[in-house]
Amino acid sequence: MPHKILIVEDNKNNASLLRDILSFHGYEITEASDGSQGVALARELMPDLILMDIQMPGMDGMTAGGILKGDPVTNGLKIIALTSFAMRGDQDKFLAAGFDGYLSKPINTRELPDLVKQWLQGET
Repeated sequence: MPHKILIVEDNKNNASLLRDILSFHGYEITEASDGSQGVALARELMPDLILMDIQMPGMDGMTAGGILKGDPVTNGLKIIALTSFAMRGDQDKFLAAGFDGYLSKPINTRELPDLVKQWLQGET
């Protein structure tokens, strides 16, 4: 059975890129366009991995990730922070907030499948 990945990304081009690459590598992909939809789908689907954009209108990724990590039902989900505003200290900030990893944009499409595999196996 393929791993289920939830992509929470408001930028359609970024979401399509992630979906296309990960689908090609055999993952089952579901998409959400904002944090509140991402929280709802995460609770419904219990995906193996969530790729969560940080900067989104409405509920941002930090808030959505905090809700999921604060809920005993979903706190075990692996959530990776995605951000285009990579600054020194961001990775530490996201890990301290409960995220399981961090990926800066633009996404290196060659590295993405290996990183996802490592996150799913708990190696990063």
